[in-house]
Amino acid sequence: MPQLNPSPWFFIMLTTWLTFSLIIQPKLLTFITMNPPSSKTLTAPKTTPWTWPWT
Repeated sequence: MPQLNPSPWFFIMLTTWLTFSLIIQPKLLTFITMNPPSSKTLTAPKTTPWTWPWT
């Protein structure tokens, strides 16, 4: 069963993870978002209590 031998698969996973974290991720993080979050003031939602018919 080749899937029980971790030797080739571990190297592939490690290479992929290092490529993503050291090369691709810093390039993606340099982009500026087109819609930066606005600084709205948070308002509490207006809620009305529920009147149960049996109370």
